[in-house]
Amino acid sequence: MLHKLEFGIILRASKSFDFAQDYRSPPKHMKYIFVSGGVISGIGKGIATSSIALLLKSAGYKVTPIKMDPYLNVDAGTMNPIEHGEVFVLDDGTETDQDLGHYERFLNQSLDKNSIATQGSIYLSVIQKERNLEYDGECVDVVTYVTAEIIKRIKEAGRANNADVVVIEIGGTTGEYQNILFLEANRMMKLKNPEDVAHVHISYLPIPASIGEMKSKPAQMSVRDLNAMGIQPDILLARSEKPLDPSRIKKLSITTGLEPEDIISAPDMDSIYKVPTGFEKQNLTARLLDKLGLKRKNHDMKQWHEFVEKINAAGEVVKIAIVGKYFTTGAFTLADSYVSVIEAIKHAAWSQGIKPEITWLDSGKVLDNVEVLRKFAGVIVPGGFGSRDIEGKIATIKYARENKIPYFGLCYGMQLAVVEYARNVLELPGAHTTEVDPETKYPVIHIMPDQEKKMLNREYGATMRLGAWDCSLKENTLVRKLYGKPQISERHRHRFEFNNDFLGQFMKKGLIVSGTSPDGRLVEIIELKDHPFFVGTQFHPELKSRPLSPHPLFVGFIKAASGIKLA
Repeated sequence: MLHKLEFGIILRASKSFDFAQDYRSPPKHMKYIFVSGGVISGIGKGIATSSIALLLKSAGYKVTPIKMDPYLNVDAGTMNPIEHGEVFVLDDGTETDQDLGHYERFLNQSLDKNSIATQGSIYLSVIQKERNLEYDGECVDVVTYVTAEIIKRIKEAGRANNADVVVIEIGGTTGEYQNILFLEANRMMKLKNPEDVAHVHISYLPIPASIGEMKSKPAQMSVRDLNAMGIQPDILLARSEKPLDPSRIKKLSITTGLEPEDIISAPDMDSIYKVPTGFEKQNLTARLLDKLGLKRKNHDMKQWHEFVEKINAAGEVVKIAIVGKYFTTGAFTLADSYVSVIEAIKHAAWSQGIKPEITWLDSGKVLDNVEVLRKFAGVIVPGGFGSRDIEGKIATIKYARENKIPYFGLCYGMQLAVVEYARNVLELPGAHTTEVDPETKYPVIHIMPDQEKKMLNREYGATMRLGAWDCSLKENTLVRKLYGKPQISERHRHRFEFNNDFLGQFMKKGLIVSGTSPDGRLVEIIELKDHPFFVGTQFHPELKSRPLSPHPLFVGFIKAASGIKLA
């Protein structure tokens, strides 16, 4: 038992919790915009947040977004992609929600760990501080200690990026129990500094088929739920299949207490990249700047408008198949598991004046009918884990290789390309990755040594080879020509790698290792010479593709699929 004097020394030496500091007035230049959603999940908060950030950036302000996710997972790395969508990895290795991908693509800039905060990570931080006596022995309550941590994370995101404006997306739907603390933090910040905080609420106006009329009541109730939390939105983004008509705007204005010009119509669009221009036409930027007491410094949307024009002008259709296993949930097929791959295909295709037609194929079904691939100009096998439906992917790769269909393998897609080549070209029967068959006679893909120890200790969260790693490219290879430089940096997320014990056999049989780690120890990229396009990457190039700067490997793939001669 500690002596009273010793306890006092520990308290003074500890990093004490400064409640006043976490609630102090933010710097005058720092402004905050909260974005919440109502009625249904998947309403488009991520796209709205990205669009708002882009519009404010175009107005001359430095903007940083942050996603506040209500789940208790510490990060997105351990979550099933069918349930939650893809895991988006940042340069610093942070495993995040897919909305971070939208933020980066719209802003055309890389983010870091400060741009994501899950409720699990926040609770973990508070509990760790309590265990370390950082609260000076106080009784630690949810309010105000957890809300103080939330506010601290928001301010840290702004300070870390020297931002003028922080845009905070609150996950979940208003009225749910899970995101109450985020909304409470919003209320507290608005109460302390009303001139520095604005709130944008996105709600849904359905058009029931049996009625054929747009109904505004769900949106009205959604705003009322927000009011019950002590928050009056400054802007209402009205999501619906069709644009709002004047009568709905008038009704929403009366029932929500908002001015008609603060109700922005957000109809469905054929491309998410047209959302910012739609908002700009309705003066959303001007309304937000006015509410935050800011003046427009710039109007820099030229590149974005040119990009949207490329989307509109795209003519030739190229059919691309993505063969994966994270598409199906119940009776529905979802694309969120591979959203970055899909967007990277679009970026590359539009840059070449091409309109991509993307089809999602379940790898288990392809195994039963591999000839279905014949109607596609290009095939992608994306990342993944585990043994389910793997033989369907291997059959896909074999078909694309033998029939000269442009093939692009991403992470697992590269590893399985190695497996297929070992079986059918090196003639090593049963060759496999030890992730699927630990007892295989020919482990051409095996676990990284440091990963093996972590797996034995059940250390799964945030323990893979993560984030941006350098890669050296071999001269006179296709990928070197596409990148146009000898050294690159790409984002990784994997535990298994190419087994160098078989490297000599592969090279003798024509497999080209066109990219390795700078020390030459890790195989990062493979390709084949006598093929229109056959490339596999251990990393995830889709994570760095942007609308205004398409990824060079995806551009090369699209060119090959469309018959354009590669450089």
